[in-house]
Amino acid sequence: MEPHNSYRDLLKIPALFPLIIAATLSRLAGRMFILTLVLFVLARFSSPALAGWLTFAAIVPGLIVSPVAGVLLDRVGPTTAVRIDMIASAFFIAAIALVGWIGWASPPVLFVLVMLFSLAGPLGAAGTRTLLPRLVPSGALDRANALDTAVYALVDVIGPALAGLVVAGLGPETALSMIALAYAGAAICLARIQRLPGLASRQASFLAQTIEGIEMVARQPTLRGLAISYSLYQVTWGALYVVVPVFVAGHYEAAVGSSVTGILWSAMGLAGGIGALLAGHLRTAGRERHVMAIGMVVTALAAWPVAAEFGFGGLAIGLMLAGVMAGPIDVALLTLRQRRTDPQQLGRVMSISMSLNIAGFPLGSAIAGMVITSSLSATFVLAGIASVIAAIATVTIPADAKATT
Repeated sequence: MEPHNSYRDLLKIPALFPLIIAATLSRLAGRMFILTLVLFVLARFSSPALAGWLTFAAIVPGLIVSPVAGVLLDRVGPTTAVRIDMIASAFFIAAIALVGWIGWASPPVLFVLVMLFSLAGPLGAAGTRTLLPRLVPSGALDRANALDTAVYALVDVIGPALAGLVVAGLGPETALSMIALAYAGAAICLARIQRLPGLASRQASFLAQTIEGIEMVARQPTLRGLAISYSLYQVTWGALYVVVPVFVAGHYEAAVGSSVTGILWSAMGLAGGIGALLAGHLRTAGRERHVMAIGMVVTALAAWPVAAEFGFGGLAIGLMLAGVMAGPIDVALLTLRQRRTDPQQLGRVMSISMSLNIAGFPLGSAIAGMVITSSLSATFVLAGIASVIAAIATVTIPADAKATT
């Protein structure tokens, strides 16, 4: 009988259960924070523009420093790096709540605290997925990635709803305090995980290793191919996030339409979690490129014609289908990237690659915003084409792991 052949057996691996709990708490806190920050700023300053810029400040600085964060991950080890992120996040969000309560929450103060929060973000985001290959046997890695991906899908459903309820009932300062406590709880869970040392050599300078990490992702065919194909796939989701609310608004009044849109995204998130857990039983190792390509083609068909041409029912079915496919795609992506990366360089690769992957999302939203004024159907076609091109890019990734060296 193969060990770890079920998710229950997988969680018996020492340190994996506290890592999953820590990841759930921290990701839930992060998902709640963005919405809570927007609601906090709107309540205090009644300024959508300020809310938008603070949201920008909560995300972009972390993306910019991701190559540096990757070097730190490889040098100090993923356990320490993730703990730094959890503690720093708890501290800075608690500080935002405090300045709100005592009346010091001016825009400059908020910008400083939010940017400091953002800078530590890549350590936690990439650190968890750097820890997994060092905690679980290689044969169970795809299932561990499936469980990790399902956690992301779960918090996508729960996080915004929970943030809205707490802010409405108790106020944004209380919500921020709860988010800080969630990060602190994640840091406590990490205390149960053994400290894994960094594997990168310290003979080279920090700057040299940062540049090496960027070159590594740019030059290795597998890593470069994954960055390109998944970014193109994210163009689809960026476009869908724009076109779906517009589509729904054409069928319902504004108040009802907002609720329907939220329900659709929540249902899609649940579908993504189910898809991820099912993907853990597929044994994707060695077949990752095919799983990703098939999932991307199905996503393209879900966007057009299913979602675009068959009314509201088609939209709902298309989104559920795309959500189910997102799970296997993400699991295969993580497993292939981890399998073909030197453990000494995994922190840098994960940190840089995850930042590059996000780039397609805002690009898709921006293009959709321009196309949608001319044609709703054309926007869905755009989303589908992006996934088809992503699938083509995926199958061109070298099949032989030696091609990445």
